[in-house]
Amino acid sequence: MALGIRTEGLRKVYTSAPPSATPGRGIVGTPFAWRTASARRQKVEIVALDSLTLEIAPGEIFGLLGPNGAGKSTTVGILTTRVRPTGGRAWIGEEEVWKRRVSVKRRIAVVPQRPNLDFALTAREILLFHGAYFGIPPAERQTRARALLERFQLTDRADQLVVGFSGGMMQRLSIARAMMHEPDVLFLDEPSSGLDPQTRLLLWEIVREYGARGRTIVLTTHNMEEADDLCGRVAIVDHGRVIALGDPEALKATIPGGHLIRLQLAPRSPELLEALSRTPGVTEVRPVGAAGADVYADRGGPLVPELLNRVLAAGAGVSDVHISEPSLENLFLHHTGRSLRE
Repeated sequence: MALGIRTEGLRKVYTSAPPSATPGRGIVGTPFAWRTASARRQKVEIVALDSLTLEIAPGEIFGLLGPNGAGKSTTVGILTTRVRPTGGRAWIGEEEVWKRRVSVKRRIAVVPQRPNLDFALTAREILLFHGAYFGIPPAERQTRARALLERFQLTDRADQLVVGFSGGMMQRLSIARAMMHEPDVLFLDEPSSGLDPQTRLLLWEIVREYGARGRTIVLTTHNMEEADDLCGRVAIVDHGRVIALGDPEALKATIPGGHLIRLQLAPRSPELLEALSRTPGVTEVRPVGAAGADVYADRGGPLVPELLNRVLAAGAGVSDVHISEPSLENLFLHHTGRSLRE
């Protein structure tokens, strides 16, 4: 049975002591005695989620995108019962996560970015023990483990300790373990991070197969190709809020002009930016950093000579030109001025 996911006004605020309140670590040049008991008790609030609301359909492969610190991991942590929200509610199917945690845990599986396998066990033992933990009968455990080892191309290493496995093999085994009890909802955190292209394509194929069986999959990733290729819909999150939501093609179509041409100018002036914005085909020009300019346009390479002519006519120079096709990365840049990888 496919299960959907829903969040309603999720909020999470973390508190931590400021560096100056850490025992033995005062501000450089400031005696420890100067820091009063009141200062040591002072807390800083970090808002990780700010009224985040999402609805993921049953059987959907859904991408959760955003830079580090955007709130992706906190969202997944709440949905998988590992993080208690400060406010709001979340459901897996009809069960509210923080009221039915034990029941929810039986319906989900999580694959962390870094494998957390038991190095004292073989690959087969890891799958069998996981199946036993979820109450799968012995004969069925053996059958499932054998099938998963074959599908993930681990049969020849099935009875070897995982301590000698490569990173790609550990990641494949981690996903196989998560699928062992056939969860209705599968959470994948950066599943292809650091993998070689061949292993990455294998994982994408397996994820598609699992989704085709009616399972709901939530994918957090920095890999825009991965999101484009796998996800029916994506949500781009920043500062704990959803800033864009929809299918990848529709989202990319919302970028003014589609193409992004980033120029490094010497010098950059308001007059030069205005001149660039008047170039035929340019829809928007934005300053970036100390000397950069993001030029959104209806085409890429063919427009560069005209842009360079306008820069030279203004008495300026160009030290670098970078052209990007319409992408989710460009969409995020347009909304926030930051890269998804920042």
